[in-house]
Amino acid sequence: MALTAEALPAELRREIVQLARTPRLLVACDYDGTLAPIVADPTQAKPLPESVHALRSLAALPATTTAVISGRALRDLATLSRLPAEVYLVGSHGSEFDVGFVHELQPEATQLRTELQIGLQDIVRGKPGVTLEAKPASVAVHVRRADPEVASEVLETVRSGPAQWDGVSVTEGKEVIELSVVQTDKGNALDALRHQVGATAAVFLGDDVTDEKAFARLHGPDLGIKIGDGDTLGRFRVDDAADVATVLAFLMEERRTWLYGEQAPPIERLTMLSNERTVALLTPDARLTWMCHPGPDSAAVFADLLGGPGAGHFSIRPHGGNGTQRSPLPLGQRYVPNTMTVETRWSRLLVTDYLAHGTDSHRTDLVRVISGGTTAEVEFAPRPEFGQVPVRLTAEAGGLRVQGTSEPMVLHSPGVQWEITSDGMHESARAVLELSEDTPVVLELRCGSDDLAPTRSELERRDEADRYWSDWMKTLSLPEVERDLVARSALTLRGLCNTDTGGIMAAATTSLPEEIGGVRNWDYRYCWLRDGAMTAQALVTLGSTGEAEAFLDWLHRVLEALPGPERLHPLYTLQGTGLGPEAVIDSLPGYAGSRPVRVGNLADQQVQLDVFGPVVELVAHLAQATGRIRDVDWELVTAMATAVSQRWFEPDHGIWEERDVPRHHVYSKVMCWVTLDRAVKLAAAYGREADPSWEPLRDQIAQDVVKNGWHPDVQAFTTAYEGSDLDAASLHVGLSGLIDPADERFQATVTAIEAELRSGSTVYRYRRDDGLPGDEGGFHLCAAWLIEAYLLIGRRTEAEELFQQIVDTAGPTGLLSEEYDPIAERSLGNHPQAYSHLGLIRCAQLLSA
Repeated sequence: MALTAEALPAELRREIVQLARTPRLLVACDYDGTLAPIVADPTQAKPLPESVHALRSLAALPATTTAVISGRALRDLATLSRLPAEVYLVGSHGSEFDVGFVHELQPEATQLRTELQIGLQDIVRGKPGVTLEAKPASVAVHVRRADPEVASEVLETVRSGPAQWDGVSVTEGKEVIELSVVQTDKGNALDALRHQVGATAAVFLGDDVTDEKAFARLHGPDLGIKIGDGDTLGRFRVDDAADVATVLAFLMEERRTWLYGEQAPPIERLTMLSNERTVALLTPDARLTWMCHPGPDSAAVFADLLGGPGAGHFSIRPHGGNGTQRSPLPLGQRYVPNTMTVETRWSRLLVTDYLAHGTDSHRTDLVRVISGGTTAEVEFAPRPEFGQVPVRLTAEAGGLRVQGTSEPMVLHSPGVQWEITSDGMHESARAVLELSEDTPVVLELRCGSDDLAPTRSELERRDEADRYWSDWMKTLSLPEVERDLVARSALTLRGLCNTDTGGIMAAATTSLPEEIGGVRNWDYRYCWLRDGAMTAQALVTLGSTGEAEAFLDWLHRVLEALPGPERLHPLYTLQGTGLGPEAVIDSLPGYAGSRPVRVGNLADQQVQLDVFGPVVELVAHLAQATGRIRDVDWELVTAMATAVSQRWFEPDHGIWEERDVPRHHVYSKVMCWVTLDRAVKLAAAYGREADPSWEPLRDQIAQDVVKNGWHPDVQAFTTAYEGSDLDAASLHVGLSGLIDPADERFQATVTAIEAELRSGSTVYRYRRDDGLPGDEGGFHLCAAWLIEAYLLIGRRTEAEELFQQIVDTAGPTGLLSEEYDPIAERSLGNHPQAYSHLGLIRCAQLLSA
């Protein structure tokens, strides 16, 4: 049979699309007349193969449960249907579950069941075409094959006789009456299944009057579909079992696409837009796939990246002609040199994107310029609050107004004729543009404004945005090695900085997976002390000090709200406030089916004693670049040294924020040493007064690391004092200067980490069990550390080879994500990641020296 979803009513298709996006779905249906067509001989009722395939495929999907709830005895249902084990079977109208007969019959019920059997046998004896079906807790009387007069007589005798007995529950269906000694109800069975699997929505399909009890239990986002004629509580109706197969197949395809994000672009091919306040991401074909408002760590307005088109997107592409022809792929995408403006080009179409500068702090203005000599198609589908707020669009003379949001939002698009459609919850707008070579179309998305009036010309806004970046780039001193890629890395780091606050994001996204389909999905849209300090330091080494001063001012404001520096959290919002609780956005399936999608980060509550070192290291680099140390920065140095003095001897969660018991991490101890070492040297170089306890404590920590961090059996400095496992971060024993890089123990550590943690073009953090399921890729930052270690011990050839391998993993526009999978040869983790870009800058500088 041919399955065509177009044959289903349009409203039903829309409902199925919405249902397919629920976090945990229960798909339940009747058997006879639903999965299997009604036939004269009930023993020959076979399910349609297409329905069986769809149910099996649905059952194989994550967070999806399928069940058949039938009036047949469970044993007969299993024998006849031959459905796969993944499909739950519920027989006898809900009194028998395939996980075991749920009702333990009491002796009185067993006796009543026997009496029913005898009484009904007497009634049907000598009545041709009437059969009895014995079940564990009931007896059913079938009259489908009897003459109408005989059937009517038998049913009336049963209704007036055994059906009236005390303790008997009656269920009537099409040409069948069932008498049970327990309460049976398909609605109860549906509720039991829903509770057992934690379903957030259910669909039930049925044709019989007994199915109405299941329809009656549906509510909220649930969907009830009646098969055939007759009064029903189901909201939709289809004709027959063939239509059921179509419904199930369509639901399976929609849910699989939603769960697995089959159109998810490779992470490394995503390109970041930025101004001095926020960021957005584009796919290689100019689809706005990620943008949050009012800040980059707010809820997403466009979350296509983590939820597919239904989670919000803003697409521009060549028009596909008759609607069935696919749009051609772009010829390429690039940054305009020395800017954050992105151009996506087809043969006769150019889309230019940038985030405007010079707006108020509460505004986010995205400008999209469409030019060329062809027909373009635009689709605008905002989905505020991760798609959890219903959206309405109103077309006006100046463009589109987005209604139903807490933040005002408009799309300035004068002259564009929009067609507005709805999927039942959200509205989207589509336009087809006939382009002229001389007259580009300018679309301006204004978040935080309800003003549709014209503003400054697009050329002025574009010039302002480009000059902001290009003027800044002129101040930098770039190394000769991979000069262009370093320039792009510098722009990327600057793009993660917030001008208003001084905070610096670790990455532009949340929940891009460390393993496709895995659960290692974290929110990096916040300011880690460690990451922020290292990012600012990288920019200082290139000649830009403003970001470092702003970050240190941000940190000083954070400290003012604390009882003491030793109580610093590892991370804060860009505003410098504490994070709310970590939460899961259940309505999003995640990038390529990688769930959960998280907002917030539990690392906020961890103890990470390494964070003080990078801050003082930053102050040291800033002082060297400017020839002085600001009073406020010396206060920070003193605060960091005080914190180390009070806590260095404690175990902590370490740089990698393991969600496990704290350990005495070697890297954390080394960074405590760095804090005091740089503090002592800063005091000597810039005439500041060092606390007399700092120097002896620095030496004590160094001795402690050398004594307890070195593992003679492993011949390496290990992850922590307590174990023999290795960690790439332990390379900092030599990278920091705690021990001389010429020390044999450091060289042995490099060799051990290379042997255990390097895999081709990447380096893993560690190989130990960290208490989380699944795997992860290698970290670009760890590879950068190994390159620096190679150079320190005279292995320049290996350093150059590994650096080239990192360079080769960058996306076509020069961006790096957090991790790389050397087996699948694809990027993983949040994107773009500050760690990766600052590591690349450091290596290029060292290789250029």
